[in-house]
Order: sequence, then structure tokens, then C-alpha cells
Amino acid sequence: MILAVFAAVLIISNISATKVIGFGPIVTDGGAFLFPIAYILGDVISEVYGFKAARKAVITGFALQILATLVFWLVLISPPGPGYENQEAFAAVLGFYPRIVAASLVGYVVGQLLNSYVLVAVKKRMGEQKLWVRLLTSTGVGEFADTLIFCTIAFAGVIPGMSFVNYVIVGFVYKVAVEIILLPVTYRVITVVKRHEPSYEPQPSA
Repeated sequence: MILAVFAAVLIISNISATKVIGFGPIVTDGGAFLFPIAYILGDVISEVYGFKAARKAVITGFALQILATLVFWLVLISPPGPGYENQEAFAAVLGFYPRIVAASLVGYVVGQLLNSYVLVAVKKRMGEQKLWVRLLTSTGVGEFADTLIFCTIAFAGVIPGMSFVNYVIVGFVYKVAVEIILLPVTYRVITVVKRHEPSYEPQPSA
């Protein structure tokens, strides 16, 4: 169930990210509404199931995004049927999707793997104590790499000058802020999953 939600969040976020949003001086994209949840779910998978399971989740999400891109491309190049007058609008949105997906895939793979690796490494050192330390540390490292890579590939040359710098900084700060705000929820979800997962074994501190 966690993996299914994780994959859905990635695909929905990538489609939403095709629109650049401006709230006054703040510049972001539509993916900002949901994408931080992917890192929270990644934290849950890494914390409960370990790095190997998190790596499988990353690969699964990668494959599903490739599938979505292929399907959108096939629909885009197919001739419009009688009465369909929205081909240009469809192309304007989903025609940009492959660039978004390319940016997301590179950023996502690097960011999520760093996120999982750091979380598991800190857990091996600290054991079950201070979950908040490994959640925030792993998210900070993963989100920074992800945000920088995604923004550069997806919108370099599209968002001009200082607006692009604004976009990168706002994206990173926002995603980490969401992680901090939802920390109690993440704690609760991890506790419940650990309690009901027969394969989970507590990690002693080094």
C-alpha cells in the first residue's frame, strides 16, 4: 500500500509540475503541493524495511514514470479524432512532460537513494533513538540534491535570472518545511507500520 501511494504521488506530481506557479515573489511549480509526501513515504520505507527495499521502491517508481511518459507520448502523436479540438492544449501541457520526467527521474533517483542511504546509515549508528535526527538529516540531503537537479534540468532557460534562483531556494525550503510540519504524522505512521510488520527487527545502536 505504501509503495502504491508512493508511485501515485510521483506520477501526479510530475504532471502537476508542468505548470510554473507564482505567489507574489515566490516561484514554484504545481508539483510542490504533493511531491514532499514522496520523501515522507520514502522515509517510512527506509526506516521500516531498510535500504534494499527503498532501492526497489525507487526503481519501481522510476519504471512507472517511464511508462507514463511513453503512454502520454503515444497519445500525443496519435491523430485527434472527429470533434476533438484540444490537441494544442494537450500538447502544451503533456508535450512538456518528457522534460519534466527526465528532470524528475534524475533528481528523484539521486535524491531518494541519498535520502534512504543517509537515514539507514544514521540508524545503524544511533539505533532506534532520535528518529527525528535521521528523518531531518536524510531529508535535507536528499531534497537538496533532488531540488537542485530537478530545477536545473526542467526549468533552466525557461524561468529567467533571479527567478530561477528563487525557484530553487523556495523549492528546497518548502519541501524541508513540509517534512518538519508533518514530522508527528511521519512518526505515527512509522510506529504503526513497525508494530504491524512481522519482519521488522529493531536496530541496536553501534
